[in-house]
Amino acid sequence: MLDYVLKTNDSTSEYVVFVHGIGGNSRIFYKQIKAFRKQFNVLSIHLPGHGKSPSTTSYSEKMTFQTVNEEIIALMNHLKIPKAHFVGISLGSMVIQSLISHFPERVRSTVLGGSIVRLNALSKGLLVFGESIKNFMPYHTLYKLFAQILMPRSNHKSGREAFVREAKKMKRKDFLAWYKVARHPKKTLEKIHRAAKVPKLYISGTQDHLCIKDVRKTVKQLEHAKLAEIPECGHVCNIEQADKFNELAISFINQYRQKKRVQNSVAL
Repeated sequence: MLDYVLKTNDSTSEYVVFVHGIGGNSRIFYKQIKAFRKQFNVLSIHLPGHGKSPSTTSYSEKMTFQTVNEEIIALMNHLKIPKAHFVGISLGSMVIQSLISHFPERVRSTVLGGSIVRLNALSKGLLVFGESIKNFMPYHTLYKLFAQILMPRSNHKSGREAFVREAKKMKRKDFLAWYKVARHPKKTLEKIHRAAKVPKLYISGTQDHLCIKDVRKTVKQLEHAKLAEIPECGHVCNIEQADKFNELAISFINQYRQKKRVQNSVAL
């Protein structure tokens, strides 16, 4: 079963599930967990190969987004969570987009930060380059190089360093397994266009130069989808502009909280 961090709030039955990107873990959401737990039960999961979750090589078949989706649902079943709001960052947003395509009945709403909706020419080029050198270069160095390209500006430093720091805790085999999954997202991302009408808020920094243009195009094509852009912000918007991210995300999720049942008392 997936490793996780759970913070409960006795005043609510609503759950928000956080999904990190490659190399991340619950720590990249520390600025969210503090804010969200005031109103929600908070569940931050560790994807396979991260934290104390099973290794990516522990599955009988090659790991895919579907594998991860099934693990998330198994954890929700174990914790008796019938339905939840989901918040993802970077690759975590891809995991959630796959989840709502396969298990829409378990999702109330989604917040997709630093979202990856397709691989443009530059992204594909970087992944092909990484594929050619991954067996000769320490994966920590490769990850650090990609982080620098994805988040190049000085004001991106906090997000860049957070992911690089946490990625060092991964094993090489797990990093390379996720690298292979991330290289082929086309089928997963295409399915979101056919997904059920799950409310979606995309939050992107205007300086997320590899992703923002495609996010803008995609949101225009999707039903029940909105885009909120944060000025002077890069890819890891939940860290770089945490207060603004939290404000946008909590406000959006509150629109889709389960309606409280009103019981009418009857005098006998």
